[in-house]
Amino acid sequence: MNIQSFFKYTNYREINKYHYLCYQRLFSMTRLKMKFVSVLMIFMLGTILYGQDNSNRPIIGISASQLSSVGSNYVKAVRKAGGIPVVITLTTDVDEMRNVIKTIDGLIMTGGEDVHPNRYGEEPIPELDEVYLERDEFDLNLVRIAVEEGLPVLGICRGHQVMNVAFGGTLYQDIPTQHSSHTTIHRVGAKNQIHHYVNVSEGTLLQKLVGDRIGVNTSHHQALKDIAPGFVVSGVSDDGVIEAFEMVGRPCVIGVQFHPEAYVANGNDVLLPLFTHLIQTAASDK
Repeated sequence: MNIQSFFKYTNYREINKYHYLCYQRLFSMTRLKMKFVSVLMIFMLGTILYGQDNSNRPIIGISASQLSSVGSNYVKAVRKAGGIPVVITLTTDVDEMRNVIKTIDGLIMTGGEDVHPNRYGEEPIPELDEVYLERDEFDLNLVRIAVEEGLPVLGICRGHQVMNVAFGGTLYQDIPTQHSSHTTIHRVGAKNQIHHYVNVSEGTLLQKLVGDRIGVNTSHHQALKDIAPGFVVSGVSDDGVIEAFEMVGRPCVIGVQFHPEAYVANGNDVLLPLFTHLIQTAASDK
């Protein structure tokens, strides 16, 4: 609104010259100043509404899908654990990824499609599902840069598999076809229910966070095969499928095959420690 349109709807005869000059000065503020005032007001309102200082809350980047979106469960889990979630949209520009990594304190690699087997030196089998080469490139580079920069990382489902491939590991392209000892159905849609159990390795970070045996949801047909150098297996299902692994000597670089964010978003906090540990580690490194 400018000064003319303001007076169009105002009985300006009742406003003296002093008031006119005040309004004229207000409406002649530069656009930049007005933007600054708006941002300041929003910040003040947010502080009042939330009643807390967000400056010490770590910023947790969440890797996006090929559509540059993420499931709301990831966002809810990060917020519940005390972090500030931000979505990292898909790009193949490595310099852009490095710049983004410098602005966050921790990283979550999310679930999604299959990883193309040429990323770990194999040819596709007929049972391979949908793949997105651009997302593979994005995810693999993003997690490598994050670990290189010393960020805490939590990989979930596809994100867990991406972590393994990024550092030299391989995958079963299809569990029913290639994993001879499997007896558990690992591909079940409902993510807020227990579908099988995971035996947790003694002395691992995962054991410290969730105990010796946990009930988990499941929604995958691929799994870790050869573990990347520098990592150890920290959780295995009853039929021998690797369900979790972690990087040796790092306080928080861990991957899980199940979906803890679905539990947390639906009020089940048994796997919340995976997120609180990520965020506490991120906060201590700020």
